[in-house]
Amino acid sequence: MSEGDVRYWVGFNKVPGIGAARLRALLDYFGDLEIAWQAQEHDLQQAGLDRRSLANLLNTRKELDLDGELARLARAGVQVLTWDDVAYPPNLRQAYNAPPVLYVRGRIETRDEWAVAIVGTRRATVHGKEAARFIATGLAQAGVTVVSGLALGIDSVGHRAALDAGGRTIAVLGCGVDV
Repeated sequence: MSEGDVRYWVGFNKVPGIGAARLRALLDYFGDLEIAWQAQEHDLQQAGLDRRSLANLLNTRKELDLDGELARLARAGVQVLTWDDVAYPPNLRQAYNAPPVLYVRGRIETRDEWAVAIVGTRRATVHGKEAARFIATGLAQAGVTVVSGLALGIDSVGHRAALDAGGRTIAVLGCGVDV
């Protein structure tokens, strides 16, 4: 995917109220995100955007410097993966309402197709932490990548146990590190 294409994926991803379903509707209607990004208000309404999403899009288009945003991501060492990207994780692509855009720092490897998520409460009990540690250790020793958030509690126990066992982990953040 070209950088020109990625910029519009990133742009739409920055618009409050435009998630997977609305982005899919825009793609279906316009056939191309660049055309959708530059579309007139009336055409965006015809594509099914509600008033709030439309207002958010118009404001974001006015305020967001797409080239500057791509440069910021590049400086941070972030790779952008979209539904259309061959590197987008195939198992995630099949999930209902899969995120249209992933921001990746680090590597996604072929072996990560064998992955299990370990997620839970931030206020984990002793038993919960022991269970997460046991499961993550076993998965890591079997060569399975452990996926979790970066929250305290079960998430961090899962990462630590897998790493201590010589395994690989992937941290997933739903809203970015700058929140």
